Amino acid sequence: MARSRPASSRWTLLLAFVVLVACLVAPGVSVKHENFKKCSQSGFCKRNRAFADEATTQASSWSSPYELDASTIRFENGQLEGVVIKTVSSNEKVRLPLTISFLESGVARVVVDEEKRTKGEIELRHDSQARKQRYNEAGQWALVGGLDLSQSALLSSEAEPGFTKITYGPDNKFQAIIHHAPFNVEFQRDGETHVQLNKKGYLNVEHWRPKVDLPEGEESVEDQSTWWEETFGGNTDSKPKGPESVGLDISFPGYSHVFGIPEHADSLSLKETRGGSGNHEEPYRMYNSDVFEYELNSPMTLYGAIPFMQAHRKDSTVGVFWLNAAETWVDIVKTKSSSNPLSLGVGSKTSTQTHWFSEAGQLDIFVFLGPTPREMSKTYGELTGYTQLPQQFAIAYHQCRWNYVTDEDVKEVDRKFDKYQIPYDVIWLDIEYTDGKKYFSWDPLTFPDPKGMEEQLDESERKLVVIIDPHIKNTNDNPVDQELQSKELGVKKKDNTLYEGWCWPGSSHWVDCFNPAAIKWWVNLFKYDNFKGTLPNVFIWNDMNEPSVFNGPETTMPKDNMHYGNWEHRDVHNVNGLTLVNATFNALVERKKGELQRPFILTRSFFAGAQRVSAMWTGDNQATWEHLAISLPMVLTNGVAGFPFAGADVGGFFNNPSKELLTRWYQTGIWYPFLRAHAHIDTRRREPYLVGDPYMGIISQALRLRYQLLPAWYTAFHEASVNGMPIVRPQYYVHPNDENGFAIDDQLYLGSTGLLTKPVVQEGATSVEIYLADDEKYYDYFDYTIYQGAGKKHTVPAPLEKVPVLMQGGHIIPRRDRPRRSSGLMKWDPYTLVIVLDKNGEADGSLYVDDGETFDFERGGYIFRRFRFGENTLTSEDIGTTGPKTAGYLKTMAGVHVEKIVVVNAPSTWHDRTSVTVMEDGAKSATTASLQYFAQPAGKAAYAIVKNPDVAIGKAWKIDF
Repeated sequence: MARSRPASSRWTLLLAFVVLVACLVAPGVSVKHENFKKCSQSGFCKRNRAFADEATTQASSWSSPYELDASTIRFENGQLEGVVIKTVSSNEKVRLPLTISFLESGVARVVVDEEKRTKGEIELRHDSQARKQRYNEAGQWALVGGLDLSQSALLSSEAEPGFTKITYGPDNKFQAIIHHAPFNVEFQRDGETHVQLNKKGYLNVEHWRPKVDLPEGEESVEDQSTWWEETFGGNTDSKPKGPESVGLDISFPGYSHVFGIPEHADSLSLKETRGGSGNHEEPYRMYNSDVFEYELNSPMTLYGAIPFMQAHRKDSTVGVFWLNAAETWVDIVKTKSSSNPLSLGVGSKTSTQTHWFSEAGQLDIFVFLGPTPREMSKTYGELTGYTQLPQQFAIAYHQCRWNYVTDEDVKEVDRKFDKYQIPYDVIWLDIEYTDGKKYFSWDPLTFPDPKGMEEQLDESERKLVVIIDPHIKNTNDNPVDQELQSKELGVKKKDNTLYEGWCWPGSSHWVDCFNPAAIKWWVNLFKYDNFKGTLPNVFIWNDMNEPSVFNGPETTMPKDNMHYGNWEHRDVHNVNGLTLVNATFNALVERKKGELQRPFILTRSFFAGAQRVSAMWTGDNQATWEHLAISLPMVLTNGVAGFPFAGADVGGFFNNPSKELLTRWYQTGIWYPFLRAHAHIDTRRREPYLVGDPYMGIISQALRLRYQLLPAWYTAFHEASVNGMPIVRPQYYVHPNDENGFAIDDQLYLGSTGLLTKPVVQEGATSVEIYLADDEKYYDYFDYTIYQGAGKKHTVPAPLEKVPVLMQGGHIIPRRDRPRRSSGLMKWDPYTLVIVLDKNGEADGSLYVDDGETFDFERGGYIFRRFRFGENTLTSEDIGTTGPKTAGYLKTMAGVHVEKIVVVNAPSTWHDRTSVTVMEDGAKSATTASLQYFAQPAGKAAYAIVKNPDVAIGKAWKIDF
């Protein structure tokens, strides 16, 4: 939501009014850079970059001061243990326990800790109560499986002195070559190195050392100015454990593209960060922050962080997951090399070197050797969990703004959508619905009858989402806060007293969801008896959970705050938002005993694992064409990083979009997995029915297209929920061997449907250039115009009223064509199957259906069909597994049929045919259905339509053409 915020609790109403007026005059000007650190203002970032510079400039004589003590190496049951020795001086050596785990999935995990901190043999400054250990609990929040040790991993006898070699992975095709001195690790697949750790010698574990006060006038050899305390924005970080950052270079030899590490408003293929034309000067930063009015094409941190990176080249995808919840920066440098110095670039290859460093915590890295993007998604998903399968309504259209002002306002908006026949499923309430910004309450004047409002929505199977933030208003008349205080469930200051900061309610406290007791308390707050005025069609929006603190350093809470278990906030910052969303998820599951409906939660802050419990959006964007354009690579990046249920505020949050921009944004937004319109409180109302014709009609048609394709979307969500694949996929993911498409991030494929779209994101544009990688025929979705030609761009007309979308030959696309007011009202509607024949006259597709609400699908309560067309026959076969709920669900769906089949690129031999033969499983005899053949002029594909084949969607059948 919008961000006009006071700087401290001493702000007066007058000053707040001045700020509000300023926002009304010139909202959304630019990000306030002075509020957020650059690398040069972050002590550990500056130190690690300087360390890398030293290693680079002294490359010929540089030797990393880290050595694996060969005498400590032990290998058993898929796990290698040892001790890495850091030589500080001839008199000082630091012991760093090493564990390398080889997992059944083929993933390798490398963990480096610090012995003195592990044993608690350090002294804390300022009488701090913080834990002495390095934070090692991020995995408790991020990881859910895939950690079984490989029983087939072998210690190789081939290694020479100075090396240890482990073979592991599928068919033992992976190798880890561990170099002892200096310590570094090569990860190979089929004998070729794909990932290297510490190849450049940037490994840097800042060990504990006591603070020594030097005699007056004497200076330290090292710059210790940010070791023991650090000041930024008027706040001093006490750093009771001293410097404790960890850094490491990770190289991808032969890989020129790297993707991932959201969230940044930047291109899909990540840029270099050490300067140069078109490159960034700053590293990519991951430190979840409320960066409203964020700038584009920037490595600046945003609201979420997933430290997962893929490297891709022709025929291969590999990656790393840096499991660390502290502030993290990543430098990227690309180098070209050639085996023949006289070849002038012929045979040269680009390699990517990345440098990762975090302020605290262990060094904990997972290495993935692919070899395909799909394999990357699957194995990463096994570790951190797959996307939750949401309720059906969640993937339809959401209508939101800050704020709908009364319950009557909500009901009137609901009626207007029906009046103008515009479909929607969910309406949202921002903070103004509460009684004085007290969450779990309703304003008695503006929302006197919330249940009546919810009941009207329920008549059309619609839902309500309300915002609940982690800051709790600090007043005597707020029973929620009084209970938080009495039960000591809030985040604390470094002196162990309750932390108080400033957010929307003014003075606030923050629930500490690292505390099991706080989670239990939070869950109880959502029960119907406690959150009065809510019905089962009410769901939750967790915002401001970075956490956003208006008067805190970098608009968040101090790093030396304390969480449950005596972990400092610096240790857990990036996972903080996930803990709240986890608690909210549990709360919605347990609202009422016996009521088992899938939760829906939207989160702004996220970390690896958040995909299991929530959707996300890209935060407070602006109503500009540039923000519209950047939304595509941002959403695609989130999918690559394992969190595909993503979207951006349609129309732009700040400012007022032109009617053309708003229309084009809807035409783009229907391709976000999470589709929500949202706007700032100071913007003009922009519900689709207010913009007038022709724009209202064009927007309505775009939303109808989303609803028509909901079966395909839901099937793509199911696929993501079982194998981690992105819901919308970038070019490289679908065509991993086409080098010309690796950097393309303005067009996307919907799941496995073969639907390819390139939304219009430029003002005044009436066509788009769509790049086709393969030589298969593509067809315009609406008129079947043919596009064919591998490795080149094709001009596709895109006047304002048209969404540019093509269908790739070889796919069968499920649809529901009857227009309804909401997805819930489509539950018993018949299906249309669009068969897009490939050059061999074949096609393939699937459809997943369940009740869209409960968890019955986990016990077999679903339909999962595969459709195949070949040799002039269309078949439907069951590819699901049965369970105790299967028979009952099939019975409820017995009346749901296929009402139409469309065959695109229909053979000319069908010209004179008038019927097809239908045989359904269990039928005593075959029947016929009518067939109409439609020839088209040159350049457009012929098509055929079978009307009412009358086959059940849940049964096996075949249709002979």
